[in-house]
Amino acid sequence: MTEQPLHELVSKATGPAPWFWETFPSVRGASGKTFEWQFHGQQGELAYLVTLHLPGEPNQPRLALNTYCRPFLIGNHHFGIWCPEGKNLRFVAFDPDTLKAFDFIEVVGWFKNSSERIYSATEPLMEFTIDATNKAGMHPITVPQEFREVDELLVPTSYKALGKNDPAFAIFVVYMQAGLVEVLPQNWITQATHDIGNNWITRVTRDPQSHRIVGKMAKVGTFELADNGRDFLRWL
Repeated sequence: MTEQPLHELVSKATGPAPWFWETFPSVRGASGKTFEWQFHGQQGELAYLVTLHLPGEPNQPRLALNTYCRPFLIGNHHFGIWCPEGKNLRFVAFDPDTLKAFDFIEVVGWFKNSSERIYSATEPLMEFTIDATNKAGMHPITVPQEFREVDELLVPTSYKALGKNDPAFAIFVVYMQAGLVEVLPQNWITQATHDIGNNWITRVTRDPQSHRIVGKMAKVGTFELADNGRDFLRWL
């Protein structure tokens, strides 16, 4: 695939809340109702929060997301959220039709400034975690049935580097149907080569033709990885 289509492919990939909220997938329940995402700006008590609501009901949120959360679709009528949580990656599944509305006062008081990433007045369908310190390679994981409609999910995340020349970022390729995760430490992103706080991978996706991973690094540009998914191939 040529560079321009690859740029477009990356631009459609889902990035983290709140910076890339406009890339979030449209959520539609079995009822036929389509839900909408809303970013609450950079000022005020709800600054940097992203919420989910029904059309015409922006003041009746059904879900609130703190920083670094990313939604993904599960089949036709459910959706999930993944986010970093301590030394783990957390995956949570929801049925949008069952989400109850809540008042913004419930999130203003503590959620916005807490370490919690996800707020809902309704219990999720199911959730599970993956150890974010897993070493490079393929690992078996226990994936609840509620997530099994997802084939592959690419999860870019920070990675504990033992030294300044060790990978400080990784891509976890989660194969939910197979119950496997492949950990791909990024050999080219180290404390010696990048300012990790500013130069992090915001979005990744897979080129359907070459099957290579392509993505975007904050404040740097769009890149393509080598076939092994760990080494840098080129800037696009």
